Amino acid sequence: MRRAGLLGGALLLGGALTVAMAYRSTLQDDRARVEGRAPTLSSPWGALEYLTGGTEGPWVLLVHGAGGGYDLGELMAEILLGEGFRWIAPSRFGYLGSAVPEGATPDMQADVYAWLLDQLGVDEVAVVALSAGGASGLLFALLYPERVTSLTLVSAGVTRVGAPDQADADWKGRMLVRLFSHDLPYWAVTTLFEGRFIQLMGADREVAGRLTPEESRWVQRLMESMRPASLRSQGAKFDNLAPPAGGRIAGIQAPTLVIHGEDDRLQLFENARFAEATIPGARLLRFETGGHLVAITEQTTVREAVRRHILEHGRDR
Repeated sequence: MRRAGLLGGALLLGGALTVAMAYRSTLQDDRARVEGRAPTLSSPWGALEYLTGGTEGPWVLLVHGAGGGYDLGELMAEILLGEGFRWIAPSRFGYLGSAVPEGATPDMQADVYAWLLDQLGVDEVAVVALSAGGASGLLFALLYPERVTSLTLVSAGVTRVGAPDQADADWKGRMLVRLFSHDLPYWAVTTLFEGRFIQLMGADREVAGRLTPEESRWVQRLMESMRPASLRSQGAKFDNLAPPAGGRIAGIQAPTLVIHGEDDRLQLFENARFAEATIPGARLLRFETGGHLVAITEQTTVREAVRRHILEHGRDR
């Protein structure tokens, strides 16, 4: 009996050591992936990190969601754009190498985008904003209409929703902030409890269960793009407290496409309804399922819609 207990303890210890080694190796690889790869500018709001890509076509400003950074912007370019576009993916306030200035607001983040375009010599862009990037993406279109050829909102936060479901969405947001506070909890949850994390990200268990192998690979890349979590913790805290753009968006002039899943549990579908009803001429592309992962579960349709919207209005300008 004692020998069996010793054997069991040795197995547990060996398993724990294996997990610890896997975590340490992953963390080292993740830091090597993001550090020193993107240029950093000294802006009036502090350090500003960004990445550019593409060799031809119209310029697109990619505004990442919570847990992101320039690397999530890069992934957005793969999922939503494909070839034929040049893109700019800044790390928003508190993400990776970008600072959080004192008194930071989404309006201030919009000013940063305009400043960055000036530094890069880019006059105008199409804006694609994802999830929590909705606030600053909307405000950039509102405050700098001459620089925005079109606006696309993908599962984006727009306003506070009065439905009872908002409390559950807020809880998910707080849990994500906690996960991003330290590297180990984020790694453990996304590695050992992937399904639970997908639900925290606003997709029902049914959505997770229907993912195809290709969709699962995209989800894996999405979760990987949000590591190391600790380099994104300040940004996640900022996003969780930042006010949405709300009714101010009625002044947006840019042609606007709103893409949203009706079963989104993180940025509720009422955000899309509000945007469609409030932004003059806005068009809504809605999907019954897909939740907050609708850009992945409906990638072919979503990508074609995004590309067409950008190119049509780019030509108009």
